[in-house]
Amino acid sequence: MRPRATRDPLANPEPLIQRVYSYAAYRLGAGPDAEDVTSEVFERALRYRGSYDPTRAEPIAWLLGIAQRCANAALTARAAAAQLPEHVDAVAPGNVAEEALRRIELGDALGRLSERDQELIALRFGADLTAKQIAAVLELRTNAAEVALHRALDRLRSILTEDEQVAGDTPRTAVPGARAV
Repeated sequence: MRPRATRDPLANPEPLIQRVYSYAAYRLGAGPDAEDVTSEVFERALRYRGSYDPTRAEPIAWLLGIAQRCANAALTARAAAAQLPEHVDAVAPGNVAEEALRRIELGDALGRLSERDQELIALRFGADLTAKQIAAVLELRTNAAEVALHRALDRLRSILTEDEQVAGDTPRTAVPGARAV
């Protein structure tokens, strides 16, 4: 048994705050809800920092485990309050309108995925985690996380392709900003 290290998981908070917020914004949308979840994550982390075990995971994985629970609670509260998703009030000119439409289409497609697929994609692209880090957060083996993420992205691409075929659109980039896993 290895001795427990006493490394402070919050020693360098700025990049951690950015990554937790990015994850929360990916799950909940940018703005007050993501900010609230980020605040709640760090409030809990400060309260329970003594329970952090650096032999189990990196600080970001520990924080994203907390963020996952907080985001799920926020989504449950949102559904219970029957809030409607935000929508675009006006059409913006030129490429901005196209980008806004793509984001709406992507958000709709993400919403049609299973919660697990949404979580995998949010961890990868929202929190910018590697497959190894995702595996630590979800308590999976790295190769299982890679396969699950690959399948989630395939399902997302299929939904986007189906929507484009139904609408008669020409194919666009399926996942803006997506990188190979």
